[in-house]
Amino acid sequence: MPKNKTHSGTKKRFKVTGSGKVRRLQAHRKSGAAFASSPTTGSRKKHRRNAGEVDVDKADVKRVKKLLGI
Repeated sequence: MPKNKTHSGTKKRFKVTGSGKVRRLQAHRKSGAAFASSPTTGSRKKHRRNAGEVDVDKADVKRVKKLLGI
């Protein structure tokens, strides 16, 4: 039987911790500014609120793990 392939988009967006939790980057963070088209706008408060990683919602964990091949 062939090996399962990991979904390449999923492996870039999620990571699994040592205890098995699935983590993702906080939304509205990629552009460099929170909720804005310009990279320099958005308050410091918004930047702090969107910092770091959060756990994937419980309803989505099974789907993400399947795409990661876990």
